[in-house]
Amino acid sequence: MRILGVDPGTLITGFGFIEAQGSRLVHIDHGTVHTSSRTCLAERLAAIYEELCRVVRESSPDALAVEKVFVAANVASAMKLCHARGIVLLAGARHQIPVFEYSALQVKSSVVGYGKASKNQVQQMTRMILKLPATAPADAADALAVAICHAHSHSLQDKLSRIAASSAKGLPPP
Repeated sequence: MRILGVDPGTLITGFGFIEAQGSRLVHIDHGTVHTSSRTCLAERLAAIYEELCRVVRESSPDALAVEKVFVAANVASAMKLCHARGIVLLAGARHQIPVFEYSALQVKSSVVGYGKASKNQVQQMTRMILKLPATAPADAADALAVAICHAHSHSLQDKLSRIAASSAKGLPPP
């Protein structure tokens, strides 16, 4: 399964592309989309959308994973984040890629094993899990972490589905 993780933001959007080969996760690519705060929001969102579409066309992911919105103290910042997330969801829908959403707690728990892990801990564990030669920039590491979370969650869902199917047929669990 090829998974594109995205960490949306209106100034920096991170993306990370991995492939799940059984229980092994392989790093394919990662990067960031930068926009200028001097550019109007509509133009920044258009630039993010265009770049995400390019990444999707080049990587042909089977799934797109993105972090859910959290409640933020700064309402204006939260609204901008929602706009950027909307662009990510639109890119997935336009390319007919299933989109999966995970909370920050789920992502950190999946990657670090602790839901309140620091950004640095997420970066370091992402580097170790994917055997990267260097630590990815924060936004790209967050995107890779979301992709890793989906790989782990999808693997668990598959196992649970097989167990349920076996149970329904009266067979022992696989």
